[in-house]
Amino acid sequence: MRMTLLAFLVLGFAGLASAKPWWMRGVESNESDFLPPDVAFRVAANVDGNLIRVHWAIADGYYLYRHKIDIKAESPDLYVGTPALPKGILKVDPYLGNQEIYQQQVDATVAYSRIDAGAHPLQIKVTYQGCAEAGLCYPPITKVIFPHSAAATTPSATHPWEGAGILAGGFAFLLAGLMLRKRRKLDVPTA
Repeated sequence: MRMTLLAFLVLGFAGLASAKPWWMRGVESNESDFLPPDVAFRVAANVDGNLIRVHWAIADGYYLYRHKIDIKAESPDLYVGTPALPKGILKVDPYLGNQEIYQQQVDATVAYSRIDAGAHPLQIKVTYQGCAEAGLCYPPITKVIFPHSAAATTPSATHPWEGAGILAGGFAFLLAGLMLRKRRKLDVPTA
């Protein structure tokens, strides 16, 4: 009796392992034909003055729905306005009708203000949804992002050796360690 039950459970779990998720049912393509959502829709954000700019890099053969993009405040005492998005491309979706979509890339901007004067890290919650042209539509994706300062990512043009201080300090530390080691060898009495 136990062997029969065990065989039934093993076969049942094997069937579940090969089952397609609900969003893949009815799709003829193989699951491995599609990119993971973080590869199909890469998202990043930066701060530029009083604006947060959110950028999506969209893989070839994939698109994002314009009306499914949303940006909300996640940090305490952070307020964000309504996202400004460019006009999309019109697509006739068999399930949703006429939709505006984005292919290749899209940038959204949102004005923000803070009451805490920067006491908390700047965090936003970004929600979006997209599909593959081959027939797979991903469930909505929500991520918490820490936008970085646009000035921090731009190389400084003030002095070409500005970043060399860290390297020089590391080299000096290494040299001091080698000199100390050599001195200790000289101070050790021999038997």
